Amino acid sequence: MKYLLITLVIIISITNAFSQTTPEDKFGAWYMLDGTHRISDKVSIKTGFQLRSFEVLDNMNLLFYYTGINYHLNKKTTLTIAYNYLDIDRSFLISGENHLYENRPYEQISYKQETFKLPIYHRLRLEHRFLNFKHQHTTLNRFRYRLGTKIKLNDKLFINVNNEIFANTKDQVFTENRFYAALGINISKSNNIQIGYLNHEINKLNLNRLQVGLFFKTDLRKKKEN
Repeated sequence: MKYLLITLVIIISITNAFSQTTPEDKFGAWYMLDGTHRISDKVSIKTGFQLRSFEVLDNMNLLFYYTGINYHLNKKTTLTIAYNYLDIDRSFLISGENHLYENRPYEQISYKQETFKLPIYHRLRLEHRFLNFKHQHTTLNRFRYRLGTKIKLNDKLFINVNNEIFANTKDQVFTENRFYAALGINISKSNNIQIGYLNHEINKLNLNRLQVGLFFKTDLRKKKEN
């Protein structure tokens, strides 16, 4: 608990330094609930929810739901197909009809390795974005590649650091990048909380965000009888 309190104090101190009225000057937040549910040795189900806001406790601008299926080829490699639904409120940026709705299926491959005793993970994703805004329908595709590491400090604490680049398949190619660094706290063998900082570069904006996530795993496999 003391590690959680120390982390919150640091974040609150950073938040107080941002006091203007533009998205770049605000210290916003992303709150996440992410679950992985193992149903067999090879297959698991992914579920999750995100809430994003322009300020830590105000100006909510995005609701994000997702679900998918993971196929675990082996201990290092996982294939995923998934679906996301997003409701984006753009009233902080524009007036009038301001909701953008997005349906986003995707395919993904994840790979883990160890380099010089440092755990490394890769994630490559192809997204298909169906956008609906002001009765206009737009279809876009993009690739996302994430490179990161998760370093165990002790039985309770770990550090998670990654960077993700986005590449559109047409028009402007590189318009988004995310850098993330967090302190993770294991609250059980299957559950952890991560509290960290996200720097989000998107459409010529440089956004600073608190990110708080609860990650949990369930095992729905039938236990083998002795």
